[in-house]
Amino acid sequence: MVKQLTQDLNRALKELQEKADLQPGDLFIIGTSTSEVVGRHIGKAGTTEVAEVLWKSFEDFRSETGVHLAFQCCEHLNRSVLVEKETAQAYGLEEVKAVPVPEAGGSMASYAYSKMKRPFLTEEVQAHAGIDIGDTFIGMHLRKVAVPVRTSIKQIGDAHTTFARTRPKLIGGPRAKYSS
Repeated sequence: MVKQLTQDLNRALKELQEKADLQPGDLFIIGTSTSEVVGRHIGKAGTTEVAEVLWKSFEDFRSETGVHLAFQCCEHLNRSVLVEKETAQAYGLEEVKAVPVPEAGGSMASYAYSKMKRPFLTEEVQAHAGIDIGDTFIGMHLRKVAVPVRTSIKQIGDAHTTFARTRPKLIGGPRAKYSS
């Protein structure tokens, strides 16, 4: 299972990058239900072991692309977002106080907290792109306008998986011109 999770997530992230063309410094939101990955109902069977496997792929993605990772917590922490302090400083984010744990924050955010150099919890972000593993609903943390990205990977483990990138709003009217 570990090998398959890693292969699928790495492939999905590669395909996302090919389509979204994320740039160094962009913010990448990650919503993950480790319960859904192992075939259970969201919030009912979180697993640190799965979080560890996924973390490695997300860290590799960060190293390769230069994006800032942002981990969405579960509803018990109001879907707050965990980032590195340097990310918070770069984006001018306001801190909120809590420590993600598997029972309140989720296994993925809890694991990320334990691995980050200077973890920082904030109420919300406006990410350039994201991945939603297990229908955690990351849309509240995406910039306007969100655009679905289709990849060949539809699931990570048993968890339904979707991807999005964002683009600037097109403003103006019928006479406005836009660069591609």
